[in-house]
Amino acid sequence: MDEKRLDELYERLAATGERPVERTASRWLGEAEAVAGDIVRGDPDPDVRRERLAKVEDLLGHVETTGDEQADEHVDAARELVAELLSDG
Repeated sequence: MDEKRLDELYERLAATGERPVERTASRWLGEAEAVAGDIVRGDPDPDVRRERLAKVEDLLGHVETTGDEQADEHVDAARELVAELLSDG
């Protein structure tokens, strides 16, 4: 898997934590950031990495809007990155 895109995924999710995000969205995003951080900091085998990426995708699916335009852009980019990473295998 592409380490650069994994790093970008984590950075995008971390960036939402610096924005004034709606409380419920913040909870989902915080959990997604933690899971992405585990992927980036650890060295999980491909099956575990894929499972964790699927978890990030699921968590992002709970976020309709953050209440902040910049955070929404980060979430949209994170969704795209997750989809790309999962499709790459």
